[in-house]
Formats: sequence, C-alpha cells, structure tokens
Amino acid sequence: MAEIDADDILPNDRVQQSVRDGDITQLTRGAGNRYASEGDTFEIDGDRFEVTSVEHRTLGDFTDADAQREGSESLEAYKRRMQRVHPGDFEWDDSDEVLTYRFQPVE
Repeated sequence: MAEIDADDILPNDRVQQSVRDGDITQLTRGAGNRYASEGDTFEIDGDRFEVTSVEHRTLGDFTDADAQREGSESLEAYKRRMQRVHPGDFEWDDSDEVLTYRFQPVE
C-alpha cells in the first residue's frame, strides 16, 4: 500500500472531480501501464480514496454496470465517450486487455 498522486491514476481534473463527487467509482486504463495497486490511497481536494481492487480483463468483459461506475449511462454511451476522448487512435476491440481500478472514499 502506498500513497499515490491522484494525477497518476486519474487522467484529468474533470475525472478527478467526478470521482470526488461520487459519479465515477472505477476507471479502466490500458494494461500496458499499472497506475495503482489494491490498497493504494490518493487524495482529491482533501478527500481521501482507496483503491479497492485492480482487475485485469478485456474490453469484451465490460457491462452496462461497468460503464455506469465509469460515469456513463450505458455501455454504448461509454464506447462513444472513449472514441471521443481518444480521437484518431482508439477503436473498441473486445480482445484489448485493460486494467480496471475500483476505488472508494476513506472515512
């Protein structure tokens, strides 16, 4: 367990604020880099969060529930968002390997 910088796991201020507000409780990143480990903690504007799990999976494993934990209303909306935020270099491939980080506030 380590204290990590929120910038290391969460890509931008909008995502950080959505985590702080409780709208995002998991984030998925490419499997090429590991950004955190289970038990790591980070802080956003004085609020502390703990990484509760890190799961290796594929994009094909994603469900609507995953999309909702990532701040989208459905899996289709999540796919569209990923294409929008990764212009030109992102194509949804069910076999792509990813790491899913789940986190929760620390009381």
